[in-house]
Amino acid sequence: MANPAIDIKLQLIENYKFEIDFGEFGQMVTDEHEPVGHGEGPGPSQLLATAVANCLAASLMFAIRKFKGDPGQVWARVSGDPERVDGRLRITNLAVELHLGQPAASIDKLERVLEQFEDFCVVTQSVRSGIDVAVTVLDSDGQVLNT
Repeated sequence: MANPAIDIKLQLIENYKFEIDFGEFGQMVTDEHEPVGHGEGPGPSQLLATAVANCLAASLMFAIRKFKGDPGQVWARVSGDPERVDGRLRITNLAVELHLGQPAASIDKLERVLEQFEDFCVVTQSVRSGIDVAVTVLDSDGQVLNT
């Protein structure tokens, strides 16, 4: 199976608001936050953080399912604070929490999963050279499974 090429169209609507066309997956509107834009949609920084968390969650599910496990209802939270670097705002770090929908004891080969799942995440591994990405995995009981 070949990896699909990335082909997304952005069209300026007004000010800093864009319509993003994902082709068969539809459209969405993005906008910079005030004072630059009007905050009428997620901004590029939010989309970047979302892409990292989404990719990590999918990679975790893939790694668990590879060993015939059931991750349950997975959910994620990502946070980060833009910082000034050489006078310009930059995203220097993101903290991603991945929450499994099952207790750790019910997931076979979990230690092995935790050792390898981040390597499956194309987005995180692509941005890590410039952004520190801290990943925490918790089971359904709130137990931290990695450090």
